[in-house]
Amino acid sequence: MADTPSSSGHNAMCLRVMQLMPQIARGLRRSQDLAAPQTLTPLGPRHVAALGQLREEPLTVGALAGRLGLTLSTVSGVLADLDRAGFVTRTSDTGDRRRTIVRISPAKSAEIEQWLDGAAQPMSRVLDQLAPDEQAVFLKAMGMLAAELRVHDTQP
Repeated sequence: MADTPSSSGHNAMCLRVMQLMPQIARGLRRSQDLAAPQTLTPLGPRHVAALGQLREEPLTVGALAGRLGLTLSTVSGVLADLDRAGFVTRTSDTGDRRRTIVRISPAKSAEIEQWLDGAAQPMSRVLDQLAPDEQAVFLKAMGMLAAELRVHDTQP
C-alpha cells in the first residue's frame, strides 16, 4: 500500500520522535545526575522512578514493581541501593507479615525532594510553555506510548 500524504507526514513525525527520544533520555539522565545527592552508591533512572513513586505514598515491593513495570528481583536491587544510601526504610506490613512496605526515609526526605525537583526542572520548564490542554495531550500521548511499548515487551 502506497503512503498517502497524511500517512507519509505521520511516518515522518514518528521518525522524528524516534530520533529525539535518545537525546531526551540522555538529557534527562544528565539532569538526574546533576541533581543527585552525593552518595556512595551511584543512582540512576530506576532509582529516580522508584523514589518518584514512593514520594507519593509508601508501597509494597510488589506494588512498586508493578508501577515501574519491573521484576521483583530488579526492584529488590534498586531498593537495596536506596536502602544502603539511607533513602528508604523497609518494614513488615502489619496486616500481612509476608509483605514489605517501603517508604522514603524521613531523615532523607528533604534531600530526595530537592533531587527529584531538580531532576524535573528541564521537563518542568518545557511543560510551563504549554497551555494546560496541551500539557494534558502531551501526558496522554506519553502514557499511551508507554502502554503500547509495554504491550510489545510482553509479546514473543
